[in-house]
Amino acid sequence: MLTRFGPGWSSLGRLRQEMDHLFENISDGLSPWVGLASAGVFPATNVWEDERNVYVEAELPGLKMEDLEILACGNELTIRGERKNGCKGEATYHRRERGVGSFSRVLRLPVPVDAEKIEAALKAGVLTITLPKAEAARPRRIEVKSA
Repeated sequence: MLTRFGPGWSSLGRLRQEMDHLFENISDGLSPWVGLASAGVFPATNVWEDERNVYVEAELPGLKMEDLEILACGNELTIRGERKNGCKGEATYHRRERGVGSFSRVLRLPVPVDAEKIEAALKAGVLTITLPKAEAARPRRIEVKSA
């Protein structure tokens, strides 16, 4: 981490963090061309856990469940889908910022999950996936015996 040596060092630190984040996403199986213009990825996700589950939220505006495929194996989750072109026939675009076509995002989960019990719901353009932790990944209370 950069320390304060003078003007400009904090900006360099932020740039380094952004570059680390960008290359981290590329190494997660993304095409190096996806999201380079905005240093973002698609779909944008949040991943967190509690004692029993891992949760994933992904922003997927304009998609339906039938447009998506969700796969889980070990500690990896794959979200695949396709956003179709909304324009029928020929059109002249004046601005086109929403991407179309196929996408795939592979997320490494913090623990193995029980693939048989995964639940997914799509509401208001947000995909919410609940992934129960595998029994071996759950914390266990150990009784301490006195000698």
